[in-house]
Amino acid sequence: MCHKWYIYFCLLINWKHGSPQRIIDLQPNVGVNTTNANCTCVPFYLCKNGKVNTDGEGIIDIRKNEGGCKNYMETCCKNGDRTTEPLTTTPPPIKPPQGCGYRRPNGINFKVTGDKDHESQYAEFPWMVAVLGNGLYQCGAALIHPEAVITAAHCVTNKKKKFHIRAGEWDTQNTNEPYPFQESAVRNITIHPKYYAGALFNDIAFLVLASPVKTAANIEVICLPPKNITRIGDPCFATGWGKTAFEREGAYQAILKKIDLPLVPRNECQDRLRRTYLGKKFKLHESFVCAGGRPGKDTCLGDGGSPLVCPIEGQANRYFQAGIVAWGVGCGEEGVPGVYANVAMFRDWIDKQMMANGLNTSGYQF
Repeated sequence: MCHKWYIYFCLLINWKHGSPQRIIDLQPNVGVNTTNANCTCVPFYLCKNGKVNTDGEGIIDIRKNEGGCKNYMETCCKNGDRTTEPLTTTPPPIKPPQGCGYRRPNGINFKVTGDKDHESQYAEFPWMVAVLGNGLYQCGAALIHPEAVITAAHCVTNKKKKFHIRAGEWDTQNTNEPYPFQESAVRNITIHPKYYAGALFNDIAFLVLASPVKTAANIEVICLPPKNITRIGDPCFATGWGKTAFEREGAYQAILKKIDLPLVPRNECQDRLRRTYLGKKFKLHESFVCAGGRPGKDTCLGDGGSPLVCPIEGQANRYFQAGIVAWGVGCGEEGVPGVYANVAMFRDWIDKQMMANGLNTSGYQF
């Protein structure tokens, strides 16, 4: 999964407030794609071709979204490929997990096989959230409380936009899933006071929801690490709907993708990044952690703000959030790790935001 679904460029770096309102029933407007007069922008799940026109690149790829259609839920659909609104289903009851961060490796109700594009199982990562601004996909995020999510600061700096989130999403081309997604407006956004947009230092934002989402089989919170965590299991996973490769050969993902990634020690990461066009004087800021570096496995265009989660030692299938997708040099280049905001470093700050908004911090502790 490669860089963000929508991409913005900042200087030389490619970085992979809403007010209270009722929960939004997002129905993307159908519109003509000005880059192709032979197709119309419609929601993914109303089109059979599943293709999106994309372009744009920078030096360090901003993990945000860009596409030929304005909405990440839309695709440029050729005449004759549009379908009718899919049906909904009533799922059987699922026993909720006892605590945060439980991954379901086998999904629920059905299983994806083949997974040639690293597709996740349905509800495998129930903390995954999409952040939308003015109805357009901006970035990924992670649910840490029924009323709060964390994402990358670079995703939500536009004060003119009204943001809302979608929890429980999995296949953007199909609403015929066992459990419905849930949406809520964003009531308040707090960007880290030391966030630096030029190089994405301290790239984290705390979002408070106008209405809480209800936990369900496909919607649960992720655990957060203590600030002094030293032992981290392996492998870690990054999730998102972003591209599989940089530039035009990459394709945006309809089904939530998972990428298994090893954490890369700080000094080693800095050394590897210095071998790129960042140059030998590049210094990795303390607010970052690194993961990946294996060919073809990376976060990419459209994955910004999405969580990097790592296993909790001694607890099967239980994870905590180690990072937030920030930026990278290309996507999936051999020996070049992706760069993530270091969640453990911001644990005290997150706790303070929770308490300032009257929210209990016990839900993400392990």
